[in-house]
Amino acid sequence: MKHSIKVGFNFGTTSAIITTLGLMVGLYSSVGSRLAIIGGIITIAVADAFSDALGIHISEEDEGKHTQKEIWESTFSTFFFKFIFASVFLIPFLIFNIKIAVIVSIIFGFFLLGIFSYRLSKKQKKSNPWNIIIEHLFIACLVIIITYIVGVIVNKIFI
Repeated sequence: MKHSIKVGFNFGTTSAIITTLGLMVGLYSSVGSRLAIIGGIITIAVADAFSDALGIHISEEDEGKHTQKEIWESTFSTFFFKFIFASVFLIPFLIFNIKIAVIVSIIFGFFLLGIFSYRLSKKQKKSNPWNIIIEHLFIACLVIIITYIVGVIVNKIFI
């Protein structure tokens, strides 16, 4: 895979998973509305995908070692992968009740992060891939716990 596409894939997928899980859990614990969560996921898939793509674009330009074509490939691939991977989290909310959809999404997100982390550890020729997998899943757990607590606080203060 070309470096420029790999940048978009790695950043876009990881950002989509972590951001979307955090948003879903925060909205679930604050307002508990299927519509709010679906709207939030769509917003993440569009607005945050553009934001991340621009961030990658500027970061790649700043490095000063990529061609314009490579910079734009990174930009478009970041948008594409962020949009696709965030949008996938809509599916459980179209099939299941809200509580089950959140649980299914967390399990699915952890599964994807585990696969990506394992692939990364093998690429880096790490002898024990569990170190990277656990590190990345721990960060995802922190995001979920913190956004859940923030959602509960928002619910108590504003609702």
